[in-house]
Amino acid sequence: QVQVVESGGGLVQAGGSLRLSCAASGRTVSSYAMGWFRQAPGKEREFVASISRSGGTTDYADSVKGRFTINRDNAKNTVYLQMNSLKPEDTAVYYCAARSSSLPSRYTWQYTSWGQGTQVTVSS
Repeated sequence: QVQVVESGGGLVQAGGSLRLSCAASGRTVSSYAMGWFRQAPGKEREFVASISRSGGTTDYADSVKGRFTINRDNAKNTVYLQMNSLKPEDTAVYYCAARSSSLPSRYTWQYTSWGQGTQVTVSS
């Protein structure tokens, strides 16, 4: 089972950028498709972006398409989420997750390993 740890969250003004990192340990991240999800206070956890095991296929929620980019560096056992043009509604705890499949997925139940999350706060 792979373990994942998120980092890179923080406080940023609207229009700013952040890059989140998801470092894997225990097993190589190249064995897993990976996803980013977020959860705002009082809301359900929602899909943000996902990437295939090879990195050749990505998927994004409509709300972040064109602003966020997911990529991976399997040599560094790390997955990233570059977030640009941030909006106050992007404020949430962001979670990284691993899926024992080659294909990305939007569904939380298809991911078997989750990190503890990193807080992203966007001020207006």
